[in-house]
Amino acid sequence: MIIRIIILNTLMKKKRDIDLYKSMLRIRLVEEKISSKYQEQKMRCPVHLSIGQEACAVGVCNKLEKNDLVLSAHRSHAHYLAKGGSLKKMLSEIYGKKNGCAGGKGGSMHLIDQDKGFLAAVPIVGSTIPIGVGVAWGLKLQKKKNKVCIFFGDGATEEGVFQESLNFASLHNLEVLFICENNYYSVYSPLNLRRNSNFSLKKFVEAHNISFSISDGNNVMAVENATHNALKKMKITKKSAVIELKTYRWLEHCGPNWDDHLGYRKKDELKKWLKKDPLVFFEKYLKKNKILTENKIKNIKQEINIEIIKAFKYAEKSKFPNYNDLIKNIYSI
Repeated sequence: MIIRIIILNTLMKKKRDIDLYKSMLRIRLVEEKISSKYQEQKMRCPVHLSIGQEACAVGVCNKLEKNDLVLSAHRSHAHYLAKGGSLKKMLSEIYGKKNGCAGGKGGSMHLIDQDKGFLAAVPIVGSTIPIGVGVAWGLKLQKKKNKVCIFFGDGATEEGVFQESLNFASLHNLEVLFICENNYYSVYSPLNLRRNSNFSLKKFVEAHNISFSISDGNNVMAVENATHNALKKMKITKKSAVIELKTYRWLEHCGPNWDDHLGYRKKDELKKWLKKDPLVFFEKYLKKNKILTENKIKNIKQEINIEIIKAFKYAEKSKFPNYNDLIKNIYSI
């Protein structure tokens, strides 16, 4: 009996590791295809790509339950796909098509899929933080058990709504998982130009009686473990938690291109982070532990590329919204 349990656990762990790899690789290949096709001028919305940051989205979302709710910001593709969002709907949205996840009216920065628990992505820095806390407050009033997870960048921690949201979440004992993807830059501005040298995000968060942890955002297993621990603690304390994930974006802040020539990064900084590629790191782990072979990895890439080609064809052939669609689901005060 014990041997059977050990074998079963080993098989489950192997499947989990393969699924983690597939999810990260899928996000990477999708965004690389967006980057290469963007010059065709058919995607007419801005795109903020997460190439280099895939482990953050996958590691966190893999520990969330199906009915848990996720909110994101302008760099949302990875979070949307990791939470189970439709690739066809996402690409159709980026192409501005009627069958996009936001009806073709939102574009890359306004992804939404309530059936998958992906409530919103909003481009205004920090804006989904109070929205997510409000969702958690509403769930508590309705006595629902769904957890809320909010993804945001390091720049959002400098917005006033971050402090206000931490305070409100702490005051009302809301179970919110705050995920800060710290890629060290807010557009072109590094942390040292935006924060006092003595600033401590840990002390700032813990001052609100909220737990704080830091993890390697380029190691999907570390991200998953940090998320597991945070959710476990949240279940016991009935309070929120903040995880800071150290990661790095490879491409420009907004757009499909490399921009290292602009000089806002330190010399060889990008090269250093390229060597910390979350996919390469995990591939080495999978090969070393004989979970995947080079041939199996090749087959997985081929399967994903076929899916991506079909999804792009679907999006490009889909219809644009008509005039009457423009005023549907639009609200103003």
